[in-house]
Amino acid sequence: MTTPEELRYTEEHEWVATREGALVRVGITEYAQDQLGDVVFVDLPEVGKHLDAGDVFGEVESTKSVSELFAPVDGEIVAVNAAVSESPELINSDPYGEGWLVEIRLDDPAGLEALLEAEAYQALIAG
Repeated sequence: MTTPEELRYTEEHEWVATREGALVRVGITEYAQDQLGDVVFVDLPEVGKHLDAGDVFGEVESTKSVSELFAPVDGEIVAVNAAVSESPELINSDPYGEGWLVEIRLDDPAGLEALLEAEAYQALIAG
């Protein structure tokens, strides 16, 4: 399993990539997509929606189950990846690249400090 070192992670198996300014990009991890199986549908929020960390912001449906997506940080949705709505299999084929889900403008960049580093996430999924 790939766990890119430059990303932060949640216990709910989402990754967070820091972008320019106070923006982050969010997706689900390789581990999560592997556990889900073939992703067939993604429900993502509207641009402009404000989230608090822990809020449900969408769902990923696979041939095995439906999983809720949880906001890793406080902030506003500024972009959604329309490509995964049209081709949900991108989450399986490229979870850390083309399979990203949303971009969030952080309310407070310090919120990233609460997220797991790669080593801690690897320990979580190995457990």
